[in-house]
Amino acid sequence: MTKTAWVFPGQGSQALGMGSDLLELPLAKEKIAQAEEILGWSVIEICNNDAEKLSHTLYTQPCLYVVESILADILLKKEQPDLVAGHSLGEYIALYVAGVFNWTAGLHLVKRRAELMESAAGGMMAALMNFDREKLEKAIAETPDVTLANDNSPAQVVISGTPAAVETVMSQVKAKRAVPLKVSGAFHSPLMAAASAEFNDVLAAVEFNTAKVPVLSNVEPTPSTEADVLKQRLIQQMTGGVRWREISLALPENGIGRVVEIGPGNVLTGLIKRTCSGLTLENIRSTAELPV
Repeated sequence: MTKTAWVFPGQGSQALGMGSDLLELPLAKEKIAQAEEILGWSVIEICNNDAEKLSHTLYTQPCLYVVESILADILLKKEQPDLVAGHSLGEYIALYVAGVFNWTAGLHLVKRRAELMESAAGGMMAALMNFDREKLEKAIAETPDVTLANDNSPAQVVISGTPAAVETVMSQVKAKRAVPLKVSGAFHSPLMAAASAEFNDVLAAVEFNTAKVPVLSNVEPTPSTEADVLKQRLIQQMTGGVRWREISLALPENGIGRVVEIGPGNVLTGLIKRTCSGLTLENIRSTAELPV
């Protein structure tokens, strides 16, 4: 029997109009109403009518959490994953789906995470495509205040740090494309230490349960179901790198033959395809793509 992994995209996958199809479903209506109470604003209103707000971390992260988790809830009525993982913010949906915390606890965490990340300043991130990895690693090692934030695939990474340090590395490493990202801070780097410390106090107050299915974490792509381990890994996530390339490689190593990406876009299935072959890749971006 083919083992299945569910993966959940993070910031950057949002799209205007996402979630509009959920309004017809009673389960979704209830959670969307709950979300409005917790957030103080309407997820559906922003997803459908406000591209500007949807592009801001403060709104992007809760919107993705709500839309992806509801799609996952619907799919859970039809099948169960054997393994879960999420990219950056997506790890929160993976942990929710694995039963590590309840839905409202997850949304409260995401809300506070988004607030802290939105208020982060003074940093820069840039994506590099098709580069010499050895030269990149050498440039990062020799340049203070810059780190590998997202190791997405063999041919795509994101670096993060002070503007001067990021620009230094970009000037030293030839890449087919090098694109500064429109973000407020140096996410997934040590420059997020103050925000991370504040967020850890929030995380500490949330009870984590043993996961029902193994979770591959961003900072440590080995499967675990242990509550304490998963919490410790999440604590490290805001300042640690997203090791997505290694997560992709870990899928077949753990007997996974089918991967379902749940959420807008197809970023993660695209990265997985470029990293390892032989996996069946599927996308569920809306209710129309859910199995009947």
